[in-house]
Amino acid sequence: MRQQENWPRIAVVGAGAVGGYFGGLLARAGAPVVMIGRKSFVEAVKTQGIFLDTLDFKEFVPVEASTELGAARGVDIVLLCVKTLDTAATVRELAPHLAPEAIVLSLQNGVDSVEQIQATVKNAAFQAVVYVAASVPEPGRIKHVGRGDLVIGPETEQTKMLAALVARAGIPCRISANIDGELWTKLIWNCALNAISALGRAKYRRMSENPDARQLMETVIHEVLAVANAARVVLPGIADEKAAMAGAMRIATQMAEAMSSTAQDLSRGKFTEIDSLNGFIVRRGTELGIATPVNHALFTLVKLAEAR
Repeated sequence: MRQQENWPRIAVVGAGAVGGYFGGLLARAGAPVVMIGRKSFVEAVKTQGIFLDTLDFKEFVPVEASTELGAARGVDIVLLCVKTLDTAATVRELAPHLAPEAIVLSLQNGVDSVEQIQATVKNAAFQAVVYVAASVPEPGRIKHVGRGDLVIGPETEQTKMLAALVARAGIPCRISANIDGELWTKLIWNCALNAISALGRAKYRRMSENPDARQLMETVIHEVLAVANAARVVLPGIADEKAAMAGAMRIATQMAEAMSSTAQDLSRGKFTEIDSLNGFIVRRGTELGIATPVNHALFTLVKLAEAR
């Protein structure tokens, strides 16, 4: 794909399913993108490009790839897509290569990535809410099965630039004045869906059609909302537990053929992000005096599965 003019230089740090999908779309649109990932990914991409198998097209996209974080030296924008448990260590290693004016956009789960980033670097940092169902069936290949949109915020000149940038690549993006609430809303869906999908080895469709799974999701949501309320988080569009459950079911329907990222990690013998999902709710609930026994049970079972 011929590089177009007036694109900022972009580094995707952690070129897995999320980074591969969004970084791949930016590269396909002509942006100068370098993807930083594991050796198997880099070898595959250097040979033939990244293969995007999406709902709309199937295409090899030429893109630069490297295993070294030094490849991000001098870029204008970093898309941080590593697993949340790797955030702090990755940013420490990335810091010497970051230009002072570079912007870091976290495309990660959880609600506290910006805090972790800015504990190490002084660069402007923002966290996007990511809604996409994608996987990596083999190195260098991205399988997209649902959605593919972002929410960023708050509204600043930098976030308006970022929203316009991804829109050029055909990625729907909305700017929110309440990005904390948006992140917590996504956290609700992740807590309700991810661990159950992983432990039950179930796609979202099967979960949404199972009455016992839906009841379990409702209990998880009840606990997360109690913690959110105690933390005084304003959740956009969620007036009560019924609305929250409807939102979770909507996600399950939109991504019916997907399994959660937690399920994908466990199936590959990798550590998961459960500490930033149900585990975060357990820790925050303890701080606020809110009981979260079901979230604690899911968190514990996933951790035990990881230990295998």
